Amino acid sequence: MTDTTRLSRRGALGLLAVPAFVGRAAAQAGEWPNRPVRYINPYPPGGPTDTLSRLYCARMSEITGQQFVVENRSGSGGNVGADAIAKSTADGYTIGLGGVASHAIAPTLYRSLPFDPEKDFTLVAGLWQLPNLLAVHLDLPARTVPELIALLKANPGKYTFGSAGSGTTLHLAGEMFKQLAGVDMVHVPYRGSAPAQLDLVAGRISMMFDNIPGTLSLSRQGQV
Repeated sequence: MTDTTRLSRRGALGLLAVPAFVGRAAAQAGEWPNRPVRYINPYPPGGPTDTLSRLYCARMSEITGQQFVVENRSGSGGNVGADAIAKSTADGYTIGLGGVASHAIAPTLYRSLPFDPEKDFTLVAGLWQLPNLLAVHLDLPARTVPELIALLKANPGKYTFGSAGSGTTLHLAGEMFKQLAGVDMVHVPYRGSAPAQLDLVAGRISMMFDNIPGTLSLSRQGQV
């Protein structure tokens, strides 16, 4: 079963970010880019953000004539990658993906972060917004959301839901679902959507909240 969720935050926002003051440094360096550009994706290979990041970099390579190379720096719900962007040289040759998880949610969850979401980055552009999707394992005896809620209420704490990591929009989608539906299930965080999708297909987790591109293809293939 798959079902798109209509929560107050319907999806994950992808923002192109660079280290602070990069504009001045790039201008001083002359025409940009005159060498390869590193693009940091704060999530692992195989997930929806990785796919979209590679499409973006391929297009930028075509437009500029310089290579845009994707570097995956996953962990801590996107914070590891965000820190790598913040600590890179502000010369225009390291850019990366930011988003709601690292730049809005993380500051409310952690007492301290290794980066300042407001001061350490220059936001360049909005790249995409991905709606969320709820998918369950094929053996779960529920094919609609009302059936799923009834199952969860009858078995509090028995079932698990995966997400791309603690503090991500997908984790919060699951917690909001629990609150609105009045159910109890166990959160299993992963380092990105791709490993969670593998465990969902294998039945190691009961369900997951994900961005549409990755899990929708699994649904169309009859795997979830």
